[in-house]
Amino acid sequence: MESELENNIRQALRQIFDPEIPVNIVDLGLIYGIEIGDKEDKGHPVTVTMTLTAPNCPMAEQVIEEARFTVSHVPGVSRASINLTFDPPWDPSRMSEEALLDTGLYGMY
Repeated sequence: MESELENNIRQALRQIFDPEIPVNIVDLGLIYGIEIGDKEDKGHPVTVTMTLTAPNCPMAEQVIEEARFTVSHVPGVSRASINLTFDPPWDPSRMSEEALLDTGLYGMY
């Protein structure tokens, strides 16, 4: 069951859009996991495991920093870190149904 904090983090991450595909990084399927650590004085440490649509994405650092910044400002989060992975590699089958519809890929994956 998703905690309220995890839900708030996902909602915040939905405000970040891939620079090449006009879909937010959650619905695009770039978020592989959200780990919420034990509460500290000022909130919970959070680690987001995510990927990019391609390993050579020219905007990689910008997307990663925007995700870290956004998560770190969610109420209840003391600090945020991003774990970038390409295992498994991203493919369009990870996209939400809404994102597939928005991009015209519905029914292809």
